[in-house]
Order: sequence, then structure tokens, then C-alpha cells
Amino acid sequence: MGFRDRDFGPREMHKVTCSDCGQEAEVPFEPKEGRPVYCRECYQKHRRF
Repeated sequence: MGFRDRDFGPREMHKVTCSDCGQEAEVPFEPKEGRPVYCRECYQKHRRF
């Protein structure tokens, strides 16, 4: 069985406020204090390739 075959169950989502636009969003990780968190749209703008 490979890594992708495992069933980890539903992800725990955390409500956040986007650091850019102020819109409420949900992320699949617990945000750390002092680090910016972005909604899906703003994340695409800040993403580094």
C-alpha cells in the first residue's frame, strides 16, 4: 500500500481571517501566531513557484 492509498479521514479545518483581504477562510492546518494566513485567492498571489 502506497502513501496515497491511506485513508487519513477528514481534515480538521481552522477558521482564519485572511491577512490580505480580511475575508474569512478555512485552512487545513492550525495557524501559528505572527505568521500571515491567506484565503485561497490571496494565497495564489503570494505563492512562490
